[in-house]
Amino acid sequence: MTDFVSAEWVSSRGDDLRVVDVRDAWEYDGLGHLPGAVNVPFDSFRADEHGAESDAGEGMLPDEDEWARLLSAAGISPESDIVAYDDHHGVFAARFLVTAELFGHDPDHLHLLDGDFSSWQLERETSSETPDVEPTEYAVQRPASTPLVGPDTVAKAADDPDAVLVDTREDEEYDAGHIPGAVLLDWRDLVDDETRGLLARESALSVLESVGIVPEKRVVLYCNTARRISHTYVVLRHLGFERVDFYEGSLTEWEAQGRPLETN
Repeated sequence: MTDFVSAEWVSSRGDDLRVVDVRDAWEYDGLGHLPGAVNVPFDSFRADEHGAESDAGEGMLPDEDEWARLLSAAGISPESDIVAYDDHHGVFAARFLVTAELFGHDPDHLHLLDGDFSSWQLERETSSETPDVEPTEYAVQRPASTPLVGPDTVAKAADDPDAVLVDTREDEEYDAGHIPGAVLLDWRDLVDDETRGLLARESALSVLESVGIVPEKRVVLYCNTARRISHTYVVLRHLGFERVDFYEGSLTEWEAQGRPLETN
């Protein structure tokens, strides 16, 4: 399953790991990057704001062929071990990894750097050299099962005693309008401000339990455009939660369909 890995783990792996930097190209080139990292900017694999309004149910997922082209150019194969990072506590990098999982990359080979570029460069070397990579022929193979769910499943979750519907946005957004029955968990509540990485395990579990998110329940996640839930999804899977549903369309789709909202 997709998990968090330490800077030490990344440094020890050497050339058998494909490191992906999802920051903008100017940051990758101008500020430096992890040694050996390739650059796949966030905007290159994100559909436009209207993606979630389509009838395909793909939300903000990129086109399959475009995704395969990006990974091929980055020298990534379907068997590659990937670690992704950004400079925003991992939220953009998590989106890359969840996209990879949804398009069939083995989640056991997907890793999120615990911390981000800012925390890395405090203690470790960075590079300004763009690595030479051998392009691959990456092919998307959708998995047999998927965490993706649609709006009807989401609507039923609030009334299911075995489930908890979770809004991962900020307090103000939640108060202005959320899916009926959803609890609030700002994704940043699981981030340690000092390390810029994940809270210690017991602290993270305590934060989750405080709003009713426990391993015994099915967890259904949404935000606005599926970026913030990507981070929470990776956190939950890393902590051992087995039943985590991912509403890719999120509120963009929900509102486009004229579905009801609650306000606080």
